[in-house]
Amino acid sequence: MHQNYHFLKQLAPRLDAELAGKRFVEAFSQQKDELIIVFAEETQGEELVKPFFIKATLTNNFSCLSFPERFDRARRNSVNLFADFAEDKVVFVKVCKNERAIQLHFESGRDLIFKLFGNRSNFVALNEDGEVTQLFNNKLATDRSLTVASLNRDIDQSWEAFVANGGRFEALFPTFGKVANKYLSGKLEGKDDLAERWVIVQAVLQEFESSVFYITRIENIPALTLFETGEITQVLHDPIEALNAYYLAYIRLSGLDKEKADIVRLLRKRIQQTDNYLENTFQKLVDLETATKNDELANIIMANLHIIPERAEKVELYDFYRDQPITIKLKKDLSAQRNAEGYYRKAKNEKIEIDRLNDSLAAREMDRKQLQEHLEHIESIEFLRDLRAYIKANKLEQGNAGPAIDEIFKRLDFMGYTILIGRNAKNSDLLTKQAHKEDLWLHAKDVTGSHVVVKNQPGKKFPSPVIERAAELAAFFSKRKNDSLCPVIVTPKKFVRKPKGLPDGLVLIDKEDIVMVVAKGE
Repeated sequence: MHQNYHFLKQLAPRLDAELAGKRFVEAFSQQKDELIIVFAEETQGEELVKPFFIKATLTNNFSCLSFPERFDRARRNSVNLFADFAEDKVVFVKVCKNERAIQLHFESGRDLIFKLFGNRSNFVALNEDGEVTQLFNNKLATDRSLTVASLNRDIDQSWEAFVANGGRFEALFPTFGKVANKYLSGKLEGKDDLAERWVIVQAVLQEFESSVFYITRIENIPALTLFETGEITQVLHDPIEALNAYYLAYIRLSGLDKEKADIVRLLRKRIQQTDNYLENTFQKLVDLETATKNDELANIIMANLHIIPERAEKVELYDFYRDQPITIKLKKDLSAQRNAEGYYRKAKNEKIEIDRLNDSLAAREMDRKQLQEHLEHIESIEFLRDLRAYIKANKLEQGNAGPAIDEIFKRLDFMGYTILIGRNAKNSDLLTKQAHKEDLWLHAKDVTGSHVVVKNQPGKKFPSPVIERAAELAAFFSKRKNDSLCPVIVTPKKFVRKPKGLPDGLVLIDKEDIVMVVAKGE
């Protein structure tokens, strides 16, 4: 939360007390992602009277201000920046309204904006006409259109706006960030009364601006927060001291701490995704098992064939399972007996779906157990060499560099097998490229559609129900989705080639089998 609006709202007055009346001496960079700005009341030769230093570290992974007591400029490899501001006097420093930015306004009418947007942070110089004249990071080209007005946002944060948003606070306070949102959401959990929720929101806002700053550790990484959370190491009451303490805590992280934090964060994210999947899949299973069964509807129709009129679209019959009337939908172009046969077919598919969901639950519960075991073991590792060896041995390194495989592709678990589905042509190419040569590859024949891959399990043959289920998905995610019967290509991935120059999604197949299935989605 070191770049949270409510923190900057307290930092800006503190900077104003330090900088108002001081002159801009120089700004320079000695490293690509680091900027030093020097202010002083006046200069006497090479001596600075009451100097104040601002150090900005703006890397892709870490962005932070800090305020060293002194800073010695190197004689080489340093570049002057924002030279137009030399000797200009600071008039005021203030936070931009409802935004993560701080405005330094100078006597000349020019402004220097500290835009603190995480890995898109930047320093922006504006002339007296409000036009951008210089950026610290020129790669952020859209910052050239910034104005002081655009960085000051009027947001209706009244009770009436809160009610209009159904008691949701996110739209009223868009700069909270993940940590603050999670904290407030926890306090609001189970509170449905809007007035009670509003009181909690206002209390948390007061807490955020109470000038108490916590240096803590969240998932093994230092953090600066405005409330108690994680493993607290320091409690401070000055925002400048708090930023300095946070900066030092972060840069002192060892290689072990950083790499452990990365993999722990990844594993916890995957555990949360698995929990969400288990919850949703269990609810689907409950809905299927508590709904009126299709075979029961078929039996009720068969018991009442003699009273069902022709071409009826629905009929009310006696439900002898529940001892009450029931309305059953019918296809008017089919006889009562053919309608019953249709419900019997649905009952068969219903049983297959219930079995599939149970298999998926069992597989993902095993996944979760394994992820939890990885997490517990990694948190106990004390040496970087051991951590890297464990990550490599358990093939966790691919996830350490990017999203989990089931975040990249659609994923379905069936009978203990993982089925992956490309989301579009380009994504399908990526799926085919990453598939192992012994994985099973499927695609609807002669039409555009998603590539589907069933992950191989060494020493095992792919069961027929697994192949059929994957083929149903390949048919469903293709132009043959609405065909009564769809031919699907099935072949080991080693027989699939992607010659250079072929458009996205197109491949050549050296050997194939065909299965005929009815398209069926997730």
